[in-house]
Amino acid sequence: MTTPYLHINGIRKIYGPVIATDHVELTIAKGEFMTFLGPSGSGKSTTLYILAGFQDPTAGDIKLEGRSILSTPSHRRNIGMVFQRYTLFPHLSVGENVAFPLRVRRMGQSEIAAKVKRALALVRLDGFEDRMPAKMSGGQQQRVALARALVYDPPVLLMDEPLSALDKKLREEIQFEIRRIHQETGVTILYVTHDQEEALRLSDRIAIFNAGKIEQVGTGPELYANPATRFVADFIGDSTFLKGELVGVSGNRAGLRFGDGTLVAAVPLHGTGTAGQAADLMLRPERIDLSAEAGAEGASLPVTVEDLTFLGNNTTIAARTGWGGALTVRVGFGHPLSGRVSKGDKLHVRWTPDAAHAFARG
Repeated sequence: MTTPYLHINGIRKIYGPVIATDHVELTIAKGEFMTFLGPSGSGKSTTLYILAGFQDPTAGDIKLEGRSILSTPSHRRNIGMVFQRYTLFPHLSVGENVAFPLRVRRMGQSEIAAKVKRALALVRLDGFEDRMPAKMSGGQQQRVALARALVYDPPVLLMDEPLSALDKKLREEIQFEIRRIHQETGVTILYVTHDQEEALRLSDRIAIFNAGKIEQVGTGPELYANPATRFVADFIGDSTFLKGELVGVSGNRAGLRFGDGTLVAAVPLHGTGTAGQAADLMLRPERIDLSAEAGAEGASLPVTVEDLTFLGNNTTIAARTGWGGALTVRVGFGHPLSGRVSKGDKLHVRWTPDAAHAFARG
C-alpha cells in the first residue's frame, strides 16, 4: 500500500468543555489543492493550526511522507503559512520581508537574492524589492505574504482565510493568481475558507467541516451533485428544502408526502430513513424547470408565482406550493417562459429523476 503524502489521522482538539475538532481524518495527495470549507467554529482553522504546529492536538497524529511531525517545532516543519492579515514587517522593505525566512535559515546572500527575485516574479511583483509595505495595496501586500511563504520551497503551504480582507474584485484577482501559482509550482496547498464560491474556484477537492467533523470530502461537482448530508446540500450551492414525510422507501429511493397530500416519487434518499419519518426534499433552483404543463408523474409540483427578479442572463422566480412551501426556480434568458411569467400565475415545477434529493430528519 502506498504511503499517503500527508495524512491527518484522527485529530481531536478539546478546550475544556468545547470539542474544536472531533477525530478529523483526511489524506492529501502530493501537489493537491485541498480546501477546508465550513462555517465559523467548525474546526477547519484549528486543524490547520495543529498541522502548522501552532497548537497541539488532544489526540491523533499528522504524518508527512509517513513520518509524524507532531514532535517537530513549528519553525522546523518547513511548512509555509499565509494568514488573513498579511503579517508583513512594516519597517522592512518588500525584498527584506521575503528574504526574512531565508536569513533565519542562514542562507548565503547571493542565494537569498536569487530566491527573492524568483519568488517576487512568481507573484508578479518584479522590481518591488525596495517598496515599503505601507506604500502597497492590500492585494499587493497579500502577494508579498505569499512570496514570503513560498520563497524557501516548502513542501506544504497552509492558507487561512487569506483573501477575506480584500474586496470582491481583488479577491477574484488573487484567487486567479493563487491557482496559477499552484499549477506552476506543484506545491501542496491546504486552504481554509467559509466562502463556497472561492472553494469551488480554487480546489482540487474540498473537505466540508461542521461542528468539528468532516461531513464529506470530494470535488466541487461531486459535492454539488451528490451531497452526503443535508448540511452539505445546504452549504454547497443554492438549495430549496420542502418539509414532508417519507413514503414508499425502497433501497436508496423514496417518495415524499407533503402537507396537502401531494406526492413525489423515486427521489434519491441520502442516508437511511423509514416510512412516516419526517424528511426534506431538496431542489436546486437551476436544476428544476418551470412549465405550464405538469411533468412526469411524481416528479413535478404545482406552484403559484409570488415574485420575479430579472438578472440579465437569468430570471429568479419565487414560488409557493399548495401547502405553503416556498421554493426558488432560476430560468435562463431565452427559456420558453422567460418574460412571459407574472405574479399569480399557476405553473408547474418539474425535474429529472436525479435532480432532487431526499434527507430524513432525525
